Amino acid sequence: MAAKRVLITGGGRGIGRAAALRFAREGAHVVVAARTSGELDDVVAEIDAAGGKGLAAQMNVTDLGSVEAAVWRATEFTGGPIDVLVNNAGVFDVVPFEKMGHKVWSKIIDVNLTGAYYVTQESLGALEDGERPVIVNVASGAAKRGFPGNTAYCASKYGLKGFGDALRLDLADKGIRVVTVYPGATDTTIFDDVEGEWDRASMNTVDEVAEVIFGAADAGDEVTDLDVAPPA
Repeated sequence: MAAKRVLITGGGRGIGRAAALRFAREGAHVVVAARTSGELDDVVAEIDAAGGKGLAAQMNVTDLGSVEAAVWRATEFTGGPIDVLVNNAGVFDVVPFEKMGHKVWSKIIDVNLTGAYYVTQESLGALEDGERPVIVNVASGAAKRGFPGNTAYCASKYGLKGFGDALRLDLADKGIRVVTVYPGATDTTIFDDVEGEWDRASMNTVDEVAEVIFGAADAGDEVTDLDVAPPA
């Protein structure tokens, strides 16, 4: 069986890094994309050590030119096709609506939602050439219910769910599957700078989320949504 060719945004840390290593353990060729090149280089070394082949592609998902350049690098590395695109890049903050500034709103929407559009649009041709191609959008429990202080984050994740649901219909005739994954709160560095008390021991681990993302790549055509089970 040919090695999967995978592109993961937000691949320098957290869920993206864990997903990259999960695919690498099966011998995949994995392109990790993020803004911080130093983190990407470390992940690439881990991918290679785990049995895959890795490439770092510096990318700001909110900058179309940056996305175009990174996807081009990814396709040069894979030889053209992409089998799995994981739209994982995301930001999170807790801000009551009455204190929400335009910059905070725009940043969260731009990274979490518009970024997925940019990367998917630029990757579409490569996905069409892929082997049983799939787009995995990493949403959140906040795509299904509201949380206080999360108007922008919930809007972005509800939007990502809608994006995936409609995209699935648009791409059905191209044979490209679209799966949305819904982690619960996940213990990553995203919580390091967010105010409030967080019971991180009760959160999902990045490896639990990565396993569901990996499973989405091989799931049947009928699978469109996958929840990440809460910790035991």
